[in-house]
Amino acid sequence: MRHLHLIWDALRSSLWFVLSLFVLGAIVLAQGMIELDHLLPIEKLEEALPRIFAVGPSGARSVLATIAGSMISVAGVAFSITIVALTLASSQYTSRILRNFMRDRANQSVLGAFVGIFVYCLWVLRTISDGEGYSFVPIIAVLFAVVLALVGIACLIFFIHHIAKAIQAEHIILAATAETISAVERLFPERVAEPAQVVRPPLPSEDTVWHEIPASRTGYLQSVDGDGLLHFACEHDCVVRMERPVGQFVVEGSPLVSLGDAQEPDEDTQKQVLAYFAVGGQRTLVQDAGYGIRQIVDVALKALSPGINDTTTAVSCTEHLSAIMARVSERHMPEVHRVSGGKVRLIAARLSFAGLLGEAFDQIRQNAGGNVATLGAIVAGLNVIAERTEDPDRRRAILAQLERVHD
Repeated sequence: MRHLHLIWDALRSSLWFVLSLFVLGAIVLAQGMIELDHLLPIEKLEEALPRIFAVGPSGARSVLATIAGSMISVAGVAFSITIVALTLASSQYTSRILRNFMRDRANQSVLGAFVGIFVYCLWVLRTISDGEGYSFVPIIAVLFAVVLALVGIACLIFFIHHIAKAIQAEHIILAATAETISAVERLFPERVAEPAQVVRPPLPSEDTVWHEIPASRTGYLQSVDGDGLLHFACEHDCVVRMERPVGQFVVEGSPLVSLGDAQEPDEDTQKQVLAYFAVGGQRTLVQDAGYGIRQIVDVALKALSPGINDTTTAVSCTEHLSAIMARVSERHMPEVHRVSGGKVRLIAARLSFAGLLGEAFDQIRQNAGGNVATLGAIVAGLNVIAERTEDPDRRRAILAQLERVHD
């Protein structure tokens, strides 16, 4: 399935997916404990340890009802704390970092644990019977519910500590940096076909007729199936040229991709080509390392605003951006031209090293004004980046940034 990675990324960023897994797990666990009660010799256990295993139907109902009520109340408090934390982080830093909070596995797991314990108690509670003809109390399941209640208390303490740590500026910037560096390592380099500058194949001539295929919806270009486009170009003996890089905003009806040396694409062909592109409402880090840079830049711009004026956070953002760009400078970025059979089949659109460098430092420099500490951090970061690369084009881009800081 194309763009399966985007579906997985969306699931990771949602609260309901992990909570659903915890609910299903709680039901399976509860049913397993109930079946275990049927298999174990409960009467002998009650005789040997009456203070532990001798629980009547009314007592079991009270215990389970108390735990269930407590857990759902704690879950409500935890959700409220999460909303407050999201609101504070959005107003203090930027709304783009909310996605990191939603993806935080610790937050998702704790909320899932509270809801799961609640569902576990309800599932066990329904099996208690004290009728004249049949009486059943799942003692093992009730005792395990008490254990789960203790686990829930531990989760609450951990959650309060974790959420207090998660809204700190350093933690937010560090998390965004780690995720961006991970994306850089995944995306650069990745050469599937031989780069054109090595084999020097003939490029499409200037009189090539290009047939534009417009975008079918408005949004951000989230990912592109490059291998699929290359296979399409080879199958139809044409050249595919991307008109927009991943991460750029596209408007419905505007050119998204063009076909050269091909017949006028019919409606089915257009749908086939557009299926290789994923357009959504927001940028993601799946194929867009620049989005991670954008998140940190937005935090820096908010810190430099007159209303906040937090130089320390701005400097920290600049230092982390330097670390990201230093990692980028060490890696080969994919070639624009992808080749198959000695011919250029795909002309990709992508940000260059200079473009990523400008996205990292241009707006911070423009908004720093007379903030010497932030400008000094940019200069120091550019020096670190320059030490990591010997590429003349990249060094020229770094020098251009230094000259802009000087100006």
